[in-house]
Parts: sequence; structure tokens; C-alpha cells
Amino acid sequence: QVQLVESGGGLVQPGGSLRLSCVASGIIFSVFDMGWHRQAPGKQRELVATITSGGTTNYADSVKGRFTISRDNAENTVTLQMNSLNAEDTAVYCCRAVRRALNYWGQGTQVTGSS
Repeated sequence: QVQLVESGGGLVQPGGSLRLSCVASGIIFSVFDMGWHRQAPGKQRELVATITSGGTTNYADSVKGRFTISRDNAENTVTLQMNSLNAEDTAVYCCRAVRRALNYWGQGTQVTGSS
């Protein structure tokens, strides 16, 4: 059974930082492209950042320079370091694993940036 389990969310003051982690099980983690997506109340889900199996990263314009995605294949973990957080970053952040036709999602973790 495939599981993606996120952790690290919480309430953060403006300008603060959080570090999200997603631990995967039931997949050969190293061959999957991984990503973080978020969905704010009343808004569509949006891509935040991705990292391919080869380590190439991509970021939404709104988080470039503030967020960093990384992966540890030995620990089956993908991490999102979030700095300079603000109220607009408030959302449920979900981890995603993709390889060809395979597509898995975690349940998400809440991030709330106070104003």
C-alpha cells in the first residue's frame, strides 16, 4: 500500500519559517518525481514546487527565492523549506509522487501564516 505522510505544518508569524516533510512508503521512491502542492480556502489547488527523480527542481513564481524543495532517497523523504512566510501562504500543503501513469497524494498538512 502506497502512503505519503506529511508533517511539519503549523502557525507561523509573518517572516517566519517552516519545514515540511513527506515520507513515502510502498513505492520505489528514487524513481518518482515528487512535488508539493497547496490549496487555500476557496481557491484551486496550485503547484508549489517539484523535484524530479534526477534532482531537477521547479518552483511557482510566488515562492521562488523563499521556498526550497529537496529529497533524500535513502530516507524516502521530500522536504519543503519555507522561509519568509506570510498570510498568502496559508493553505493545506500536499505531497505528490508521480511516475508515468502512477500518481499518489498525501493527506496534507495545514500551514497558517498569521497577518
